[in-house]
Amino acid sequence: MRVLSFSEKGCIRKNNEDSFLVLSAEGLYAVADGMGGHRAGEVASSKALQELEVWLPRLDGLDDQALENSLAEAFRQANRVVYESSITDPENAGMGTTLTVLLIRNEKVVIAHVGDSRAYLWRNETLTPLTMDHSLVGELMRLGQITHEEAKKHPQRNVLMRAIGAEAVIEVDCRSINLQKNDVFLLCTDGFSNLISEQELTEEFLEPYSWEERLEKLRQLTLERGAPDNFTALCCILE
Repeated sequence: MRVLSFSEKGCIRKNNEDSFLVLSAEGLYAVADGMGGHRAGEVASSKALQELEVWLPRLDGLDDQALENSLAEAFRQANRVVYESSITDPENAGMGTTLTVLLIRNEKVVIAHVGDSRAYLWRNETLTPLTMDHSLVGELMRLGQITHEEAKKHPQRNVLMRAIGAEAVIEVDCRSINLQKNDVFLLCTDGFSNLISEQELTEEFLEPYSWEERLEKLRQLTLERGAPDNFTALCCILE
């Protein structure tokens, strides 16, 4: 497994509230996009990843379904910690974070997800979304009430329906797929996916460049488009 990543504050934000985690020996990769005032988003995203790392030994030796269940419970533990901090510390009031995790074990990969960060699979020259945005516009699109183009300009496009720490109890999306040779997984926050379309990702991934060059071109393109939000991308390449 080869891992490439970048995480930047963008062109407008004063600090980076995104966090990411790479634990290649354990097969764990994650991105988190924090939210909240006075750096509370940064606190939320880092706390969530810390709890995930603490939980990691409990995932050893589990079969497929037990692995999904335990990873979902890791999310619920992270939610409890972030939520408790948000209601007891005035500086952290209202904080929360997205959390998208990729766990590779043997010939399987488990994807767990809350929020509007994303996971994609690049396989056989085809890009496949592995997560569903837990956002207001995402829900409106699924109901057929707005189009993809309308979602890009919707005044409430940043409103999340689910986030780690937003409520006392959280629902976690979790799924498993079989690995194949040459699979590539991309995890990213919405500061990246809001500016780079799936069509553009596909076109770039088809270009005859190295993965390092592809990711660098996408990073530069995000900055050229003004990068109004923090943006993070984590690319896991099976070779």
